[in-house]
Amino acid sequence: MNEETSLELIRLADGDQRISVRLADRVPAWEPGYYAADIVITSGFVNARLRILVTLADLDHWAGALDRVETAELLSAEEDVLTVDWPPAGNDGFLRFIADDPYVVEVHDSPQTQISVSVPLDLKEGWLPEARQRLRSVRAILGPESG
Repeated sequence: MNEETSLELIRLADGDQRISVRLADRVPAWEPGYYAADIVITSGFVNARLRILVTLADLDHWAGALDRVETAELLSAEEDVLTVDWPPAGNDGFLRFIADDPYVVEVHDSPQTQISVSVPLDLKEGWLPEARQRLRSVRAILGPESG
């Protein structure tokens, strides 16, 4: 799949900078239930792409992360800052989403390289419903076993 036809699971953008996660294909890669995806960073400073594997369980994890962010936004600003790793940190690259003001998304390469990029994002009101809609769209395309 090319960039125009890829299936975008995550898009976090503020106009100047963007972090997205795009499934590279709509069929599992290598093993059933594992989908190749690209984390894409686009900004005036750095543009990068990192290939990861996403599982159907990772979709549930992202849904839970969105729920936690929504709950954190409803709580007092005096609460601890919410940090979510997605997919859960392991042997592959991942995002670390920090729900602060501004939001910060760190993109971490595999533990072997230990390279990371931190991108502050001024996410606008309405980004959470859009994120949930993207997740629903991906689940609908991947099939009933994905949600």
